[in-house]
Amino acid sequence: MKNVTGVIFYYYFICKRKLWYFSKDLNMEKGNELVEIGKLIDENSYKREKKNILIDENINIDFIKDWKVIHEVKKSRKIEDAAIWQLKYYMYLLKEKGVDIEKGILDYPLLRRRNEIYLTEDDKYTINNIIEKIDKIQNLHVPPAVIDAPICKKCAYYELCYI
Repeated sequence: MKNVTGVIFYYYFICKRKLWYFSKDLNMEKGNELVEIGKLIDENSYKREKKNILIDENINIDFIKDWKVIHEVKKSRKIEDAAIWQLKYYMYLLKEKGVDIEKGILDYPLLRRRNEIYLTEDDKYTINNIIEKIDKIQNLHVPPAVIDAPICKKCAYYELCYI
């Protein structure tokens, strides 16, 4: 099984094809305008916090309060389900390491909103199943089919799928 990074876990909920490309080191996001905007929001929000905590070179947590509450900063709520599961994955990994995480918070600084996220026993089972599915996708010899969804038009990988 390859390493399942937070980004790969997030991509599982967005597009399996994007996940496959990314896991093959085809990173099209460098220089992508929307990705750069997201990075700027992250860099300019919560400046007093110690940010971008790298754990096992797998996950990059935006910031943690007192090693109890994980924060993930997002630009918008358009792909909120993926963000929720990414945050649950971070909580799961830290709990596996013995860190007593109480909850996660999705922060939307532009919207001035927060969403509290909790990890349940059912979530742990779901995460293990997703990790197995991600492993299968990563080991495919060709990328999964194009999903042809509205989100595709703004994707950094658009050219690999449609041109």
